[in-house]
Amino acid sequence: MSSEIPETPPTAAHVKADTNSLGELLGDVTRDLSTLMRQELELAKAEAKQSATRAGKGGGMLAGAGVSGHFALLFLSIALRYALGELMGLGWSAVVVALIWGIIAAILASIGRKEFKTVKGMPQTVETVQEIPPTLKPNGGH
Repeated sequence: MSSEIPETPPTAAHVKADTNSLGELLGDVTRDLSTLMRQELELAKAEAKQSATRAGKGGGMLAGAGVSGHFALLFLSIALRYALGELMGLGWSAVVVALIWGIIAAILASIGRKEFKTVKGMPQTVETVQEIPPTLKPNGGH
């Protein structure tokens, strides 16, 4: 039995380091870093587009609710005011109708806010940027 530890074969990185010049190795690092930054930028763009789409959807829902609410408020309020006016007088019936529509407006605003809260920004980009080694970040990661 031999007590010698067999020598591990050199990896591709070791062979490349032994055969390439420092300038070539630095060129490879620069290219790889440039590719990494381009990929991060593309990811950020994709996430920003997705967040903007969700925000637009939430805004569109709120706008649609506002327009629909306006027409419903106009025609139903007139009808309800005159119907209640038969029971309690036109002045008080207007107050009751206004309170009803105020409650509906609060509910619609709450639903619209929930849609905006689903917008998450760019979580994937933040996560992958945090994985970049500190030595590759500006100012050495300090």
